[in-house]
Amino acid sequence: MKDENRSASDKTVRMRLVFTGEVQGVGFRWRARQAAEEYGITGWVQNEDDGSVIMEAQGTQDMIRRMIASIQKGTWVEIRHIRSSFIPLEEHEYYFRVRDYY
Repeated sequence: MKDENRSASDKTVRMRLVFTGEVQGVGFRWRARQAAEEYGITGWVQNEDDGSVIMEAQGTQDMIRRMIASIQKGTWVEIRHIRSSFIPLEEHEYYFRVRDYY
């Protein structure tokens, strides 16, 4: 299928996402990794020193939305805000990883 014939939700994108709320110390990063693996998303997730969590996620917009919905189902996770932006694709990335704290 030619790329121009694909809908926007079917194209591979890379997003930088910054989550705020109850997102540290509640299993957010580990849940993110599980959800990313379930939906075939590559990238990484990391806690920030300001209490937020930053993520770079690469996949279709639909799969990224599904991954976020899965993360939000976490028992203690409470995402209050997500700031997102599109960033360039990483061509040779094959998995999703949890980065060390800070």
